[in-house]
Amino acid sequence: MARFPFLLALCFALCAGFVIGNDQAGSSSCWCVAKPSSDQATLLANLNYACSKVDCQILQKGCPCFYPETLINRASVAMNLYYQSRGRNAWSCDFRGSGLVVLTNPSYGNCIYA
Repeated sequence: MARFPFLLALCFALCAGFVIGNDQAGSSSCWCVAKPSSDQATLLANLNYACSKVDCQILQKGCPCFYPETLINRASVAMNLYYQSRGRNAWSCDFRGSGLVVLTNPSYGNCIYA
């Protein structure tokens, strides 16, 4: 039971980019995706908001992240583009509680998450 708070704090420290020794830990090893429990309206709002702030051309037809053409996939790509452009801060992945910072790279096929 006491292990969970420690692991949560460690995850936060890595994603926040705390300096450990001379190396910055976690600076490129965190991504932002949509929570699987997010409803369609929230996903659409996140997609529209993120793409109003960053270039979402990678989601266009013929581009690497067009498929699979699902709202959760498209929102996750857009949310991550926004998160990365804002310095990978936890608050840049909040999206009113519908964003999730992950440590596992969500890239697939030719769709590479930055």
